[in-house]
Amino acid sequence: MRFLVDESTGPYVARWLREKGYEVFSVYDDARGLSDEQITLKAFFAGWILVTNDRDFGEHLYREGKSHRGIILLQPDYQRAEAKVELFKRLLEGFIDRLEDQFVVVTEKSVRFVRSR
Repeated sequence: MRFLVDESTGPYVARWLREKGYEVFSVYDDARGLSDEQITLKAFFAGWILVTNDRDFGEHLYREGKSHRGIILLQPDYQRAEAKVELFKRLLEGFIDRLEDQFVVVTEKSVRFVRSR
């Protein structure tokens, strides 16, 4: 599984995913300053599942119905890197086989798969 980790999600999540053996492109580490449009296109055409915690970014992609290979919107109660990793860990433990081509919202209380438009 391949993940493109948005700059707002940060390098800690990207490092954690790499340590778990996943292929990761980190916008923070590898291409800081890419626009949302560039990130969207890169993720789609290269087949990456986009990981972000930027609600506006996630909702923008969903509202416009842009094609994607999967979007994971992390929404921890606290924006600490460790909290983001905990959400991601829970997601992978319970739903790893359902992530591709899905829009998933992960909070402290739930994992929600949002219908595509």
